[in-house]
Amino acid sequence: MNSGTPATRPAPDAETIAAHGLNEAEYALILKRLGRAPNETELGIFSVMWSEHCSYKSSRIWLKKLPTEAAWVICGPGENAGVIDIGDGQAAIFKMESHNHPSFIEPYQGAATGVGGIMRDVFTMGARPVANMNALRFGDPAHPRTRHLVSGVVAGIGGYGNCMGIPTIGGECNFHTAYDGNILVNAMTVGLVDKERIFYSAAAGIGHPVVYVGSKTGRDGIHGATMASTEFDANSEEKRPTVQVGDPFTEKLVLEACLELMATDAILAIQDMGAAGLTCSSVEMVSKGGTGIELDLDRVPTREVGMTPYEIMLSESQERMLMVLKPGSEDAAREVFEKWALDFAIIGRITDSGRMVLKSGNAIVGDLPVGPLVDDAPVYDRPYTRHERPAPIPAAELNSPDIAPLEALRTLLAAPDLCAKRWIWEQYDHMVMADTILRPGGDAGVVRVHGSRKGLAISTDCTPRYCAAHPESGGAQAVAETWRNLTAVGATPLAITDCLNFGNPERPEVMGQFVGCIEGMAEACRALDFPVISGNVSFYNETEGVGILPTPAIGGVGLIADIDCMARIAFTAAGEQILLIGETMGHLDASIYARELLGREDGPPPPVDLAVERRNGDFVRALIEARRVTACHDVADGGLLVAVAEMSLAALAAGREIGAEIEVPDSRIPLHAWLFGEDQARYIVSAGAAQAKAITEDAGKANIPIYPIGLSGGATLTLGGTDAISLNELQRAHEDWLPHYMEAADGAVSSGE
Repeated sequence: MNSGTPATRPAPDAETIAAHGLNEAEYALILKRLGRAPNETELGIFSVMWSEHCSYKSSRIWLKKLPTEAAWVICGPGENAGVIDIGDGQAAIFKMESHNHPSFIEPYQGAATGVGGIMRDVFTMGARPVANMNALRFGDPAHPRTRHLVSGVVAGIGGYGNCMGIPTIGGECNFHTAYDGNILVNAMTVGLVDKERIFYSAAAGIGHPVVYVGSKTGRDGIHGATMASTEFDANSEEKRPTVQVGDPFTEKLVLEACLELMATDAILAIQDMGAAGLTCSSVEMVSKGGTGIELDLDRVPTREVGMTPYEIMLSESQERMLMVLKPGSEDAAREVFEKWALDFAIIGRITDSGRMVLKSGNAIVGDLPVGPLVDDAPVYDRPYTRHERPAPIPAAELNSPDIAPLEALRTLLAAPDLCAKRWIWEQYDHMVMADTILRPGGDAGVVRVHGSRKGLAISTDCTPRYCAAHPESGGAQAVAETWRNLTAVGATPLAITDCLNFGNPERPEVMGQFVGCIEGMAEACRALDFPVISGNVSFYNETEGVGILPTPAIGGVGLIADIDCMARIAFTAAGEQILLIGETMGHLDASIYARELLGREDGPPPPVDLAVERRNGDFVRALIEARRVTACHDVADGGLLVAVAEMSLAALAAGREIGAEIEVPDSRIPLHAWLFGEDQARYIVSAGAAQAKAITEDAGKANIPIYPIGLSGGATLTLGGTDAISLNELQRAHEDWLPHYMEAADGAVSSGE
């Protein structure tokens, strides 16, 4: 196969260039790099490789500000997923990615293929997936499409994950009108691998065979990466053909076949075919390896007749992998994949040319230098507008003595953001593999490291309204709350992956949100020793100029050395002291209380003091590790009273009727602000009387604010000894909203919807 000028290359017209998402300056740069006009296939390759989704051209300079290193980090950003050392010769591999646009257009397949894609990122590196998570944002519940989207997305996530046999152990789900035109579907997978058996994607070995394995290539998903890099308009429904179609049963075969071959020494490099399919996988492999590649597209297994080179290179058909094999191992590898009833084809070889050469029908149909496709892609330092911290709302405007506290509590527990999400997670198999030891509904999900006493704690979190109010504070808070969620179950937080969802970066206001969130995240990651090891940026989450709330979703992973020391949120016994750790100032600006009870979404988010976060969290984790507390829950959305109610309701769900009697403090803070304020760095723990006394003494010595706020027990949640509401009434309010809302959804969602 010889490199050379492609046989035909009619110059594309302006309309074709624009349809490929390229502006005039970018096309001029392509002409300069090539020294000629690209043909259609080459233009398509540049289009997807230079898309926002693949090139990070608007975010790259800012992502460099995130801390990515620590003694326990084996591999940071740049590979299929990040890798951390968890001791005993083992590593955890994880990543979170978005599948927002496809899920809005085709909710079942969009969500399903998002789950399939993120699992491939993990097992491509040699890890067996052990847990899935997700972070979902939908529009106003009253919007006519919201039920349909919730139904389709949840069914897609469950349908794919359940068929793969990987437990989905937690996540989050919020509703806000800002997501009416652009829902967010962020999927995360965590896998386990022996440290000595990690596989990377850099292609090496001149002349070594390039092998295609998995499903056949079809016309689904063509230009999916480009579609994900543009905002929606009134014609977005016409983009259905760019949504991929998944097959979890085939992916299960691909997983097992890959892991079987990985047990040998046959694989030198491996990359999954995700965004931009064969194009991105091959370019990334040779770019990282400093090599070139020649591909014979006639050898690519296809499931449709007459596919063109353009379609083959840009298809995003699912369940496909690209490998570089050790010469002489081809027959053994073929035997493995054919045993699993999967396609196996040698489609090319690695070269030293630094070029991607494509052949079809004995003609050169593409010949491109690799460098400009990756390292030479445009990088934009886009203008941005700083977002100043809003002035606080006058306290009198948030004073609501006419709203009884327990009535407010019932309202909040039934609100879409705070209601029980059981309807969602009961559709996921969260117990498959038999290593799930903390199910959905707590601060974090936990899976046992199989065959050991160790546990991996996993959490996803973000508070978009905080990010909208003040991006720096919101970005820091998203990291801090994820760290706090892991701490609350007794885990040592180790690293995060992120999924940065924003609107159009060409608007300075949106770019300012992104910059602010990155700066806040970076500060928090440094202060908490919580590096970023993988992630994803999703821009252009807009419809006709209306963008989403800035949503930098954070996925965190922590290690529990002994799962017997793990904490849960449910009260375990009556008569125990309830202790509040952390300072309460009654911050109601930008709170759930202000939004749901007063119709206010303005004001600044709560301040985030990272030194206090670290100090309070380390103290709480030490209590859990020493088994000094019987339950623990971080205080977040809805404040103190919501957190206490959730602890009682978790006990009730476990078959224990354990309410709480909360003492009303003699405080300068108004009662509703004390009960529902969302001050940060706070935890609620329970313990027996003697232990609570000792904990209080130790907290005083360590300068940790701690306050006894009541006792566990009874069938009610009581305030001040007189005002009470039954746990059963709270449970109905908490559990009923989502099932009742979804009862009106259109019938069953099929995989072809």
